[in-house]
Amino acid sequence: MTQQSTSLLVGLLAGVSAALLLVSAGSPSSLSFILFAAAALPVLIAGLGWSNLASIVAVGCAMLIIGFATTPQAALVSAVTTLTPAAWIAHLSNLGRPAEEIGGPQGGVAWYPLSDIFINIAGCVCVGLVAVGLAMGYGPDFVEQLVDVFVDTLKHNNADYELSAGSLAEMKQFFLYALPTIQAAMWVLILLAGWYVASAIVRMSGRSKRPKDDLPSQLRMPRLGVFALAAGVAMSFVQGGVGLIGWTLIGAFGIGFIASGFAIAHHRTRGKPARGLLLWTAYLATVIFTVPLAFFLFLGLFDTARTLTVTGSGPNPKP
Repeated sequence: MTQQSTSLLVGLLAGVSAALLLVSAGSPSSLSFILFAAAALPVLIAGLGWSNLASIVAVGCAMLIIGFATTPQAALVSAVTTLTPAAWIAHLSNLGRPAEEIGGPQGGVAWYPLSDIFINIAGCVCVGLVAVGLAMGYGPDFVEQLVDVFVDTLKHNNADYELSAGSLAEMKQFFLYALPTIQAAMWVLILLAGWYVASAIVRMSGRSKRPKDDLPSQLRMPRLGVFALAAGVAMSFVQGGVGLIGWTLIGAFGIGFIASGFAIAHHRTRGKPARGLLLWTAYLATVIFTVPLAFFLFLGLFDTARTLTVTGSGPNPKP
């Protein structure tokens, strides 16, 4: 079997797997979120371990299956939020150039920077969510209906639950801006985790072209991310769709800098006797109080970099 035929077959299998995961996630169950989050894995594995052709075929196959099984709209939403970003990330991960071109060792290969892959993940999430929001007509009316359903569900489970008109209005205003922010942040983390797991699977299979990246020392947002986050903050003060896009940017790039902050904490505590205690305390405090997120956000903001992985010489930070 030729390489092209193998890529086609792998792409078809990956597309079927991704489609089954996404269709199954549409059925209400306790596993829905896990299935939806795992849907990018088959496309990532096909692209990382085989070729761009395999990931492209996987995206097309999955869209066709989802379109027939559900609706064409669902297929498009899956494509812009999950399938296409996964194929793009896999493509970037396999890009490399001769290391000597950038002052590296003779005969080595410098791979596409992890920091640039990270900012591409954030950018893909923003584009996908904005496109879906525009298609769905996301806005005050949409959120009002959503909150009304949410409140009715609470009242159904607790007959004594009551909300004043002012509290209900505040809840709707909060959800209007919180939903795009939280969804963008979660989806960036999901795609990053999917890339990490898929890379590990492909390495174990022996098909990985790219060596293992050292996340603590390399997971950073480049300086361009600072401008994207600043633009989001500025846009958030504008009413309407511009403000909602701003909050989406804040969620996607803000969580990028927070993740960078945690990576910095992991890197700087290496070799320290109390490393485990410090890291567990940091994670626990973040989960309980959420306030430490601001610390890690600023830690990530003040340590922006573009780092390279060079085959044969390990992590090689470059400005």
